[in-house]
Amino acid sequence: MKVGCVREIKNNEFRVGLTPDGARDFIAHGHEVFLEKNAGFGSGFPDEDYRVLGVTILDQAEEVWNTVDLMIKVKEPLKEEYTFLREGMILFTYFHLAAAPDQLRALLNHKIKAVAYETIEDEDGSLPCLAPMSQIAGRLSIQEGAKYLEKPFGGAGILLAGVPGTPKANVVILGAGAVGTNACKIALGMGANVSILNRSVKKLEYLDNIFGAHVQTLVSSDSNIERVLKNADLVIGSVLVPGGSTPKLIRRHHLKMMKNGAVFVDVSIDQGGCAESSRPTTHDDPIYIEEGVIHYCVTNMPGAVPRTSTIALTNATLKYALKIADMGLEKAAEEDMALAKGVNCYLGELTNKNVAEATHQEYLPLKQAIHA
Repeated sequence: MKVGCVREIKNNEFRVGLTPDGARDFIAHGHEVFLEKNAGFGSGFPDEDYRVLGVTILDQAEEVWNTVDLMIKVKEPLKEEYTFLREGMILFTYFHLAAAPDQLRALLNHKIKAVAYETIEDEDGSLPCLAPMSQIAGRLSIQEGAKYLEKPFGGAGILLAGVPGTPKANVVILGAGAVGTNACKIALGMGANVSILNRSVKKLEYLDNIFGAHVQTLVSSDSNIERVLKNADLVIGSVLVPGGSTPKLIRRHHLKMMKNGAVFVDVSIDQGGCAESSRPTTHDDPIYIEEGVIHYCVTNMPGAVPRTSTIALTNATLKYALKIADMGLEKAAEEDMALAKGVNCYLGELTNKNVAEATHQEYLPLKQAIHA
């Protein structure tokens, strides 16, 4: 199979979908690999690292798009890339289609075989290709939140850990998945007071066993959310419905209850955000203020640390990409149910139930779409 990777064009996105080590594996399996010039440069992988392995370096992204059967990316195709889409191409990347109706329409109209990292799901409900970016985003959320609590950025001027004789910052984390757990770990490590909310008591018991008395665990309810927001200095939104739209846990009236200069980092923004006041931002212009609360809603947070992020991402995605290349998508999806759940679109049909419900469109199970 002809496998390709292009340079990401999203704002301040420096990750790359294929490392030299990954390219080596594809070539060892008998596949051809094509790379856009300087695609890996932002992550610290110069073209020569690929070329010496036998990768063909092409000058223009369009050349790569027009050549390959399987395109491996990091972020969703932008509007400028829609013209490169063609029927039957396999596109393996993050899509987050519940919050992107225009992109979904383009994928369906061009009859793309779209495989989404974020909806590949193991039997135990874990999301193996989303987990590494969730871990990074969770850890970054505290780092970024701490920065924007500083007065020069408009924050309340609070140090997370405080110093002896001063109060620590109150950090509230909504959601106890991979993002929330990693945010909790870093917030506690920086010395903050931490409360974490989740609907599953079993999950809260797990966190209590890990962190003990250092963290306050609470069942996620309207009353508990309202109570903790009033005293919060930093709030992390880390709610996820795989493939679906994120529920709005923070209402606009909640902002008026919060402290002036408090910071809200919405890591859920890729799926629409978990606050009514959330809207996507970029690394160039990461924040805005509503009702005195600083909102940080960057849609590609891990792109700020591309070297770490690229290696972590490709560690998780490579085995699925190799399986697709070796067996073809249809056979690979038949043998691997986790991978099958990642197929969001197939030749003009929407094949992910959660995405269909979120976008109010018709859904066709993947097996039926393939046989059709």
